[in-house]
Amino acid sequence: MKKKWLRMALCVLLLTLLCPLPARADIGPKPSVRVQFTGLGEEICYGTLLSATESNGPDSVWDGRETVDWRREMPGWEAFVAYEDPDGYYYLQESWEIQDTKELAWTYYPPTPFKLLLYFPEQDVFVSSGILERYAFDSYFTVDMAGLDIAAVWETSPLQPAQENLLQPVRAYDYTWELISLAVRIVLTILLELGIALLFKYRNRRQFLLIAGVNIVTQVALNIALNVINFNAGQYAFTAAYVLLELLVFVLESLIYSFFLPGLAPKGEDQRGCGRPVLYALTANVFSFAAGMGIAMLIPGIF
Repeated sequence: MKKKWLRMALCVLLLTLLCPLPARADIGPKPSVRVQFTGLGEEICYGTLLSATESNGPDSVWDGRETVDWRREMPGWEAFVAYEDPDGYYYLQESWEIQDTKELAWTYYPPTPFKLLLYFPEQDVFVSSGILERYAFDSYFTVDMAGLDIAAVWETSPLQPAQENLLQPVRAYDYTWELISLAVRIVLTILLELGIALLFKYRNRRQFLLIAGVNIVTQVALNIALNVINFNAGQYAFTAAYVLLELLVFVLESLIYSFFLPGLAPKGEDQRGCGRPVLYALTANVFSFAAGMGIAMLIPGIF
């Protein structure tokens, strides 16, 4: 019976490693760049991200010929098309009105590297940032506009095409919250799996310590891996990896528990065979996986 369970666990592990994830064009979320503006007044303001290349994803520079109407309706389209960046960066015909939302959100194939460019039509003034790059799958920046006087900028250099490096975007990814949510997920998962161990009557001190130790190692490794995947590849990759990594954790825990838990049983207690340890590993991982997905739905920011 023990050999049968071990063979089955190894087969599951091999299938997990051999099964590739299908890649389908344009399915799933895309990287994004979001820029929040603080201290911005009520003056009309248009914004865009300039690209180092002439095309990126579905967007490209204007070729000088007729273009579709919805492109021309982009805020500040004519001004951005006419703008010449001193570093040779390009306007890809995507732009936003900034004054109402105080945000520029390029959520579909944003360029990288890029420069942030703002245009104030009432003063006919451009201001821009230096060269920036995405640092995560979803990259967040903030720009403090409180000290920027557009009228003074125009009076200082009215003939300049743009005031370079006046905008100083700062990375705004909430690393503190990520670390807190990581710790919370690890602790909740370990407590849940230890509670299930008690239900399976693994109450002997040595058995309980083994289960606690294994769970600490596997859950810390699992959650750190998921955080890295979510940071670099986004929520869909996170979900796919969650399923595969949980399956891998189940196989590893099943093997460890099958070999060691019976030998740590109290004297006189018959715990031969690996059916019970494997069933415990399966139950604990199913419940922790379901709990993790449930928490992610109730509190999306926890992942």
